[in-house]
Amino acid sequence: MSIEPSPMRIGIAGLGTVGSAVLANLRLHGDRLALVLGRRIEVTGVSARARKKDRGVPLDGIEWFDDPVKLAASPKIDTFVELIGGAEGPARAAVEAALAAGKHVVTANKALLARHGFELAKAAEAKHVALLFEASVAGGIPVIKTMREALIGNEIKRVYGILNGTCNFILTKMQEEGSAFEAALAEAQAMGYAEADPAFDIGGQDAAHKLALLTSLAFGTRVAIDEIHCEGIEHIRRADIEAADELGYRIKLLGVALKTETGIEARVNPAMVPKDSAIGEVSGVTNAIEIEGDFVGDLLLVGPGAGAKATASSVVSDIVDVARGDCMKPFIIPAAKLKAHKKATLGSHKGAYYVRLSVHDRPGALASIAGRMAAHEVSLESIVQRRPRADAVAPTKASASGVMQLVLITHDTVEAAIRRAIKLIEQDGNIAGRAQVIRIEKL
Repeated sequence: MSIEPSPMRIGIAGLGTVGSAVLANLRLHGDRLALVLGRRIEVTGVSARARKKDRGVPLDGIEWFDDPVKLAASPKIDTFVELIGGAEGPARAAVEAALAAGKHVVTANKALLARHGFELAKAAEAKHVALLFEASVAGGIPVIKTMREALIGNEIKRVYGILNGTCNFILTKMQEEGSAFEAALAEAQAMGYAEADPAFDIGGQDAAHKLALLTSLAFGTRVAIDEIHCEGIEHIRRADIEAADELGYRIKLLGVALKTETGIEARVNPAMVPKDSAIGEVSGVTNAIEIEGDFVGDLLLVGPGAGAKATASSVVSDIVDVARGDCMKPFIIPAAKLKAHKKATLGSHKGAYYVRLSVHDRPGALASIAGRMAAHEVSLESIVQRRPRADAVAPTKASASGVMQLVLITHDTVEAAIRRAIKLIEQDGNIAGRAQVIRIEKL
């Protein structure tokens, strides 16, 4: 007489859209997963802020915990699923409690891992339990599993791509429909793609948290969110979108991490990419990540980077891995062997740049700008005077003779040089407002 294996008991903390979708997925696919695994997955405990909220999924027979930390340490669960969010507070306390109690942990919390991933990895390894976080980067795209498993026979040279669907949606609206930034952002909020306070997305911080995790996985370094250079898209205007289009580019918010001779260059910034590149053709809320390995070459992963169902899909994938007994090191190699993140020399990035200036139309202004560029050995490939747009000129008082829009395209130059030149140009008083500087990525 065969004895049926005991079920894997999980506790889920956080029953928002993703947590509810995980419950729905396990209910819908539970029988099939049991056939695949040879054991059932049972949700035995949950925790959330509002017990009576209708989540569209029955909670009958599931124990309710008002305190997620108590759920995390409960002897009634084997695996703790953290979907609360946030780098501190109950999310951190609950994950630490689960690991201390010898529970496997599955999380979608990029902020927690970007800030405390190294310490949490050490704690998981000390207890010989899993810490899995596929859903923390790029929603339903299995990029972490790909890097941990499929590309284990490669040395990763570079990883880059579109890591934030909100920003890509806004930039797509501006490019395809001529929307102003504010209008595109409002539409993203109305459709649920952006929060009421969108700063975390449009300021680039969301992408930076994800890039910090990918950087650690790619290069065997400790997670170092404070070493990620971060720029957002809040200053992109239709004038920039139109200029990029005429030059054969699209503007995308990219996360880029690569090895250089001086260290790791890891940055989030708006960039002009060729229209016909794979990244350039990705529109809407879709994410795209390209990984360059020494044996596989360039591998592109494209798919839904957010959304309840896509994210829940990745969470369930991690739960299934735990049920199978997979217990890989969180960051591929043992945490004790992770190297300190050595940041590349500041400003060492070399490439071409797009510069848009709102120049006061008065004698000597253009000569002064050209002189500043030449003094810092910034060579100009082209200079184009464009018709000024209302949304392209900063809300500062222009000179009596008006303002003209000047677009400069540089030859390859060191970033530090162009930043120094731009700083002096802004101080000279020949331009209205701030200069717009966007990297041109040849990919």
